Amino acid sequence: MVEPIFDYQFRLILIGDSTVGKSSLLKYFTDGKFAELSDPTVGVDFFARLIEVKDGTRIKLQLWDTAGQERFRSITKSYYRNSVGALLVYDICNRSSFEHIPQWMTEARRHIEPHRPVFALVGCKLDLVANGGQREVSKEEAKHFAGIFDYKSICEVISFFVIVPNLHNCKTHSISCSHIIYC
Repeated sequence: MVEPIFDYQFRLILIGDSTVGKSSLLKYFTDGKFAELSDPTVGVDFFARLIEVKDGTRIKLQLWDTAGQERFRSITKSYYRNSVGALLVYDICNRSSFEHIPQWMTEARRHIEPHRPVFALVGCKLDLVANGGQREVSKEEAKHFAGIFDYKSICEVISFFVIVPNLHNCKTHSISCSHIIYC
């Protein structure tokens, strides 16, 4: 008998406003580097990666990168099905993208039902702050916001600092854990 390549398979959908960094985050996840420039996603892009967690469990993590533009919402709704949860992505230098997170969460819940989705709040573009950009959403505010909605994790992504590989374990472990993890 052939041993399976993975023990579990999870589908997560990345949602958030247009230009918050969803595609760049996934490029790092799959290729190990951030996209310097990225065309807006039209419809949905799909990425998969095999991850081995500390106990040796192998997980096939499917990530679906959705278009953040309103005109593509009807296309992306069908991709919520069979997802275990969503990464709610916002730009830490764009307050309105953070303020839209509850709307994205509501949409995900509506389309992922009847399952109870797992959410992770992901703040992108910390590199812009390091290069003189104005941060509009503080870590404390994001942590408070996540606590209100019982999100399973908060991750901030730094494009020039090698901490993103921890995002793999952060999200994967969040599926079964209920504590906040910083990565």
